[in-house]
Amino acid sequence: MMNVQDIIVKKRDGHEMSRAEIEFMVNGISDGSIPDYQISAWAMAVYFQGMNERETRELALAMAYSGEVMDLSPIAGTKVDKHSSGGVGDKTTMVVLPLVAAAGVPVAKMSGRGLGHTGGTIDKFESIPGFIVEKDYQDFIEQVQKINVAIVSQSGKLVPADKRLYAIRDVTATVESIPLIASSIMSKKIASGAQGIVLDVKVGSGAFMKEAGEARRLARAMVEIGKGAGRNVVALLTDMTQVLGLTAGNALEVREAIDTLKGKGPEDLQELSVILAAHMLVLGKKFSQLADAEEKIREIIASGKGLGKFAEIIEAQGGKLDYGSENYGLPQAALKEELKSERADYIASLDALEVGRAAMLLGAGRERIGDKIDYAVGIELRKKRGDFVHRGDILAVIHANDHNRLDMVQKRLISAYHFCSEPVAESPLIIDTIK
Repeated sequence: MMNVQDIIVKKRDGHEMSRAEIEFMVNGISDGSIPDYQISAWAMAVYFQGMNERETRELALAMAYSGEVMDLSPIAGTKVDKHSSGGVGDKTTMVVLPLVAAAGVPVAKMSGRGLGHTGGTIDKFESIPGFIVEKDYQDFIEQVQKINVAIVSQSGKLVPADKRLYAIRDVTATVESIPLIASSIMSKKIASGAQGIVLDVKVGSGAFMKEAGEARRLARAMVEIGKGAGRNVVALLTDMTQVLGLTAGNALEVREAIDTLKGKGPEDLQELSVILAAHMLVLGKKFSQLADAEEKIREIIASGKGLGKFAEIIEAQGGKLDYGSENYGLPQAALKEELKSERADYIASLDALEVGRAAMLLGAGRERIGDKIDYAVGIELRKKRGDFVHRGDILAVIHANDHNRLDMVQKRLISAYHFCSEPVAESPLIIDTIK
């Protein structure tokens, strides 16, 4: 009979865990038979000793099957999904889903809410008046069958082992472990049922992974887990040293996503959305060449079919928007405060983390699970890295509902801007692609 203490000692001393030992730990985490203090000790052992490729894959699979697993077989075609490791202003899912669905590839998407300075896709959709993010399995499947796409909040019965393990990691300083991060993310993707998965691994100040080397390790670990589970996976390492697009804040980001589907969005957001969507078309077996898939996605944007599909999603899930108005009928903040430059120079860098924290101070993010957020507030950038600004130029507009928060938000936001006297070289949006 297995003993938890023996497994902790084994991993503490740097030895490999067997598949049976991994499954024993996951079952004990899931059913509550292993106490928190022993899970904490095991997580710390993994943090220091790591896991090899086989262990990481088997941990992800054991967690994936610790609860409900979505059966997407009633949906015709090759189902695809995407995941972002989280960043500031990352609204690509709202752009990508309708584009991929309009191209004829089904997307049955389960997504999460945001925590900390990184926004959650579900929060963004919930900022749309009337939008429903909870559907039962049958309605979820039927919507995808009907319009090729649905997005819902993650089921509470999906990957219960990960929920408990993550909560423990969060309070025991063991979050930053590549095997534990990779298995946490991929267990949810595997349990969600898609056959093709595109991973957007953010790198930089506004991302969870600050360094490209660590992000590359995480991406490779997730791709290998996916392959081991019989899924087709591609990972892109993308820049998160500054905000993606020009907005951070839920309703503001929805507006920007709609602008992008109209072909009028910021260049970086449109470019990344096109490339992510193209990879999804390749994994969905619509195209064999990425360039052909990109061309198709650009055609869908130009024709208005992407925006049309977005409108179908909103209508199918109870949302109401006014596409003829400037703000599309989305919530608006009562106060708009301009942040102006006090100098004439080039913007050397724009710290995404500080912008994210400024938006969070306004109420756009959560410090703890369960916190209420203000959908209307956020930051609208007017200038980003590489731009030349004159004294008095508007750097950003703060959308607020609480006048008392403006002063600290302004200080936080101005600290995000760093200036220099020479032109700034462009940084690549996509750092690497891992298959």
